[in-house]
Amino acid sequence: MKKEQGKLMLTKNQQEKYDEFYDSTHKNEFLDEKTEILVGLAASIAMSCKPCTNYYLRQAKKKKILKGEISEVIAKVMAVSAGQKRLQTNEVLNENKIDLESYK
Repeated sequence: MKKEQGKLMLTKNQQEKYDEFYDSTHKNEFLDEKTEILVGLAASIAMSCKPCTNYYLRQAKKKKILKGEISEVIAKVMAVSAGQKRLQTNEVLNENKIDLESYK
């Protein structure tokens, strides 16, 4: 995923700073390349960024990351998302004193 979307919104200085930051996330000190791609894929899916997801899936294919590894990342994103929605709904129920047992 390249940084084209934000270019019209940022000043030249802001764009340069963003570009430096963005590029630094691909030159990891601690994560190996495969992990960086899988983390990027997970974040992209979680944030619903279609261009990002496309980018990381293409990178995964180039680096010969296995389908099973990608599937496990997708499953983890789905599990976290489902858990978050469950917690969010419970918060609404509790905050508004809604008893689902009273729904027949």
